[in-house]
Amino acid sequence: MNKSFNLAVCIFFVLLAFSCNDAKKEKTETPLKEDQIVNAKEILGNPDYLAISYGGYRQKDRNVQPTIPELKEDMKILNAMGIKVLRTYNVHFDQAANLLKAIDELKTEDSTFEMYVMLGIWIDCKNAFDWGEGEPIHNEESERNPVEVKTAVALAKQYPDIVKVLAVGNEAMVRWATSYYVQPWIILKWVNHLQDLKKKGELPKDLWITSSDDFVSWGGGDASYHTEDLEKIANAVDYVSMHTYAYHNSHYNPGFWKVPENEEGLTDKEKIDAAMLRALDFAKTQYDSVSNYMKSIGVNKPIHIGETGWASVSGGHYGKNGSRATDEYKQGLYYKHLREWTNKEKISVFYFEAFDEQWKDAKNELGSENHFGLINLKSEAKYPLWSLVDDGTFEGLTRDGKPITKTYGGNLEELMKDVLVPNTDYPRD
Repeated sequence: MNKSFNLAVCIFFVLLAFSCNDAKKEKTETPLKEDQIVNAKEILGNPDYLAISYGGYRQKDRNVQPTIPELKEDMKILNAMGIKVLRTYNVHFDQAANLLKAIDELKTEDSTFEMYVMLGIWIDCKNAFDWGEGEPIHNEESERNPVEVKTAVALAKQYPDIVKVLAVGNEAMVRWATSYYVQPWIILKWVNHLQDLKKKGELPKDLWITSSDDFVSWGGGDASYHTEDLEKIANAVDYVSMHTYAYHNSHYNPGFWKVPENEEGLTDKEKIDAAMLRALDFAKTQYDSVSNYMKSIGVNKPIHIGETGWASVSGGHYGKNGSRATDEYKQGLYYKHLREWTNKEKISVFYFEAFDEQWKDAKNELGSENHFGLINLKSEAKYPLWSLVDDGTFEGLTRDGKPITKTYGGNLEELMKDVLVPNTDYPRD
């Protein structure tokens, strides 16, 4: 495509983004005093600042945005859980700007309220998702990307006391994201752009820049990802944000998941408990693989987990007729194991996710993507959070007008009836 045309398109969208943002802006950009600033370096890896992925969407259509009262309701619930850092995924819906406004209002209402944000910048390729515009072109970027970046920059400047990280892309470099992935040079371009804005003083110097992507995109797996551009990205970011999903690999790479021969004499519960420890080890191995690759290229930067999680319902690959990885009991063990490991090692983990969101697989109620939340759409805390209900953590708090109660009525016996032993029909090594 003609470079002059590309430049004109970029300029148009940049101007559009600024004009739209100025129209919405209600808060002025007021510099903070040094003693008021809590920065990313202090937050990430600090067990007192637990992190989580958050959307807050209630409906099957993401065009139905969560309202500011709904967002504030969610913030109070998460804050009660000890969550103080949120990860969002894009800024092209009102959700991101409204979330920041909701947090700002809560901080005004209560000076002790703390919540910080890792603001996601959605990056994709030209013709992403093939919405009637032709096949995705992975070596060209979407005309939307400059708007996304400019909007995120404006929000970071507007809310410097809340936005502590900008993440360029979400699983935007991993090649299995066939409908939208981009070549690494596109991520590198935008990371460098944001770092340049910091150097010029147009963004806070303590704002951290990263890209949040699968562990293989950070060099932890297939050697085909070990490229010059990846090395440049690793050197350009302030820290590495890697994803790891033992849950999905219980189907795609199930060697760790099946019950080994030496455990076949265990009870069903013992087999499940052992499998979840192997799932933890799987996540640790992927983390270590990224760490080892970074060391091999001379990069010594913090590595945090930008995304990992475990679904509670699946009618597909991970359910009864698949790997049998899915239920609340396993979800509870994974959440517990991940928090214990990462807190001890001072690794932030943006656990996926806070609340169920049914838009992700709107036509399939049993789709696992709809059921990664720790709290469901009935305002019920799933098994990982039962103890918090018992402790009174959610006392006086509601979601959509309902108090936070326990799934299964808190009956563990009933819950365990839905728990399945890992599928041993997968081929053994």
